[in-house]
Amino acid sequence: MAGRGPQSFKKRQKEQQRKEKQLEKNQKRAQPKDGPKSTEEELFVLDGPMRLPEFMDDDEVAVADDDDDGDDD
Repeated sequence: MAGRGPQSFKKRQKEQQRKEKQLEKNQKRAQPKDGPKSTEEELFVLDGPMRLPEFMDDDEVAVADDDDDGDDD
């Protein structure tokens, strides 16, 4: 191996770079397939904090249900 000239060393390096670049391209092509799937959820703009029942105590859920009548008084 030590008897190889500088040209074959350059060729080997070039081939390794080509293979690495090809591997990176293949990974990029496969990436969108593995990405998150789009959901059919409707998006809307929040005008204030959204209070989720699973993060409230039982007494807060009852108060939030009473306040959720649609008008902003």
